[in-house]
Amino acid sequence: MKLRELAEQFGLELRGDPEHQVDGVGTLEGATPSQISFLANPSYATQLEHTAAGAVVVAEANAAQCKGNALIADDPYLAYARIATLFDHRPAAPAGIHPSAVIDPQASIAENVSIGANVVVGAGSEIAEGCTLHPGVVVGTDCRLGPGCLLYPNVTLSHGVRLGARVILHPGVVIGADGFGIAFARTNDGGHWEKVPQLGGVSLGDDCEIGANSCIDRGAVEDTVLEEDVRVDNLVQIGHNVRIGAHTAIAGGAAIAGSARIGRYCLLAGRSGVNGHVTIADRTTIGADSNVMKDVTEPGTTWNSNLPAQPMVRWQRIFASLLRLEQLNKRIRTLEKAQAQTNTGNSEDND
Repeated sequence: MKLRELAEQFGLELRGDPEHQVDGVGTLEGATPSQISFLANPSYATQLEHTAAGAVVVAEANAAQCKGNALIADDPYLAYARIATLFDHRPAAPAGIHPSAVIDPQASIAENVSIGANVVVGAGSEIAEGCTLHPGVVVGTDCRLGPGCLLYPNVTLSHGVRLGARVILHPGVVIGADGFGIAFARTNDGGHWEKVPQLGGVSLGDDCEIGANSCIDRGAVEDTVLEEDVRVDNLVQIGHNVRIGAHTAIAGGAAIAGSARIGRYCLLAGRSGVNGHVTIADRTTIGADSNVMKDVTEPGTTWNSNLPAQPMVRWQRIFASLLRLEQLNKRIRTLEKAQAQTNTGNSEDND
């Protein structure tokens, strides 16, 4: 595409040659003259002078550093994301049902659906128009897939899962497995665990995307719910009866315990954790490795409780100090008590 076409299509200001053509995307460091790149992180601004990219999407503040063609955007990363969709050349799966697919006669399959090899669709399930089920997908009984859903290889939907329109599930995602519900039965010989039936389902709103090998458990009684446009990274665990508000994003390795309530427009960084039955207000940000153990009631706040990595010798000294904190606290309380008694005695003498 010509740069002027991109500028017109995406409402960007063009500085440079409007007839220059690009046919792909690349990094600032590796792009060729036929590719377009972007600058969103100021840490890479020094690469603008030497990039060979045919054009760079930049903010106005960095435009002067760009020696070649530039497309000026208020949000360069967002503009790049929209441009990059034009150069996504991955082939679409052909419409039709592969001969090896096993589809229950009581399932409902719309037109213009692509169902790959070894896909299984259970009784009572409905696959709406424009859905793509890649090889190895298993859709259990009584599931509902809205229009345009994309399920990559080896995705599993258990009984009663509901997907809105345009939901994307990456390889290995499991939705609707039983939640971790167990009750301990005490007996004379010690006792044992008994399973609590998980009788709810899972409901995902429109435009949700779930990363590879992430798991969303079914509810114990009511459904586990992700509202529209929730984005979940790889290897995330979402427990039973969790509810996640619209437009929330959750990075890789996060874990959310059962019955937690997460608001809208929240951000949960990698390896963060949320305790069971905790409520998190809208637009809350949880930092990497942070664990939320109590309710977050004030919207728009940022929480972070992780300890950054330290040189080993320094960390050993810090840890040794932590182990002495309890003893130190006792000494402080003793001194405060003695000081309070001294103050009381002086007050009586003055009287």
